[in-house]
Amino acid sequence: MHGKTDEVTSSLQIVCFKIGNEEYGIDILQVQEILKVLKITKLPKSEAHILGVMDLRGKVIPIVDLGKKFGVISDLRDASRAIVVDIEGKQVGLAIDSVSHVVKVNNSEIEPPPPVVKGISGKYIVGIAKLEGGFVVILDINQIFTAEEIISLKEKG
Repeated sequence: MHGKTDEVTSSLQIVCFKIGNEEYGIDILQVQEILKVLKITKLPKSEAHILGVMDLRGKVIPIVDLGKKFGVISDLRDASRAIVVDIEGKQVGLAIDSVSHVVKVNNSEIEPPPPVVKGISGKYIVGIAKLEGGFVVILDINQIFTAEEIISLKEKG
């Protein structure tokens, strides 16, 4: 019985998603919902990674293109999805190419990020999980944006 409790506390459920050819993941506890991106209203003079805003049940939320934010070529199109997360009390939609699956990963299967991280800054990365299909880069959504970007996101919504 005691071993079962340890197993629960030493694993994460990760929502896996694709940006371009890369697979990323976010702890499921950080995800509020996943939705299809329907109509985005573009905002003039926004940063390149801000797609605009959308209506989520009467609330205006900013939509961020994670591919542009990370410098990864993404394949956003009409069928794209957004993962809605809470960043410092503000709902933000993270536009992604597609959601792959949800997977349970033991903490022992998560490697720390290598010292030289290609593509995105190491501060965003919780670790790298090795799954049967390859690697999943696990992100910390609270570290993706700078303090200035968080203020900007709060102003947009």
